[in-house]
Amino acid sequence: MKIAIFGQFYHNTSAESITTLCDFLDKADASIYIEKEFFSLLKKNKVVLRNYKDFKFYTELDSTFDLLISIGGDGTILRAITYVKDSDIPIVGINTGRLGFLATIQDDQIEDALVSIFNKEYRISERTLLQIETSSKNKDLEELNFALNEIAVSRKNTTSMITVETLLDDEYLTSYWADGLIISTPTGSTGYSLSCGGPVITPGANSIVLTPIAPHNLNARPLVIPDITEIKLTVSGREDNYLVSLDSRIATLQNNTSVLIKKANFKIKMIELKNESFLRTLRKKLLWGEDKRN
Repeated sequence: MKIAIFGQFYHNTSAESITTLCDFLDKADASIYIEKEFFSLLKKNKVVLRNYKDFKFYTELDSTFDLLISIGGDGTILRAITYVKDSDIPIVGINTGRLGFLATIQDDQIEDALVSIFNKEYRISERTLLQIETSSKNKDLEELNFALNEIAVSRKNTTSMITVETLLDDEYLTSYWADGLIISTPTGSTGYSLSCGGPVITPGANSIVLTPIAPHNLNARPLVIPDITEIKLTVSGREDNYLVSLDSRIATLQNNTSVLIKKANFKIKMIELKNESFLRTLRKKLLWGEDKRN
């Protein structure tokens, strides 16, 4: 197998996970490619990897890779998709972060999980992405114009709220007076949107949700819509600029710039091991059912 390894950060607790992973892949005679900056980070922190001189490096990925393994938390997986893009490479995450909704393999499960993956004992969960188009050119949004969790607009250098005029398929919905507006996929529904009062949506649902951030029009509530809907936003406020974020990536746009958000024309493939499921993750990570009556 041709396997890409990706990470963003190094923690003291990560060393054991990384060496366990690389030792297993080396014994399995896999072709190992490590993202170049991540490998430099490992060397800087003196992580000893078996036969590290034989590792190859990548700065970009293509469809010849069989798998990408992310080492970190959910944020690392969100960054990893900027390498995977539309190449159809399946992704699995080893959780060295905190909550771990997407990165579900724990430190003590690495070898068992890899055995299952090599034996093809897993399911593929296809995840919808969103993409953005703007009426004015922005280099940051042209090169990587997609997001797995959410696209959000928010106020920038002010404590004053902004106004977000919102159209769905060219029909006027409302103008939100708020700190911002989140447009979330089902994958992102357990993240930023949830913390702002949005609903949890199962990954297979063909839906997206609009969740206002601290709305001043108090009757504004999260709205679930079909994922074939095109969403057009126009933001205005006291400042000249506002922020737009695509997962963890942020850009600045001028007021009254039109923003078009719609479903991307490709999906991300997440590996789901047979002993894992979205509902089980809900119970485990959000403590659903943690009640003595259950």
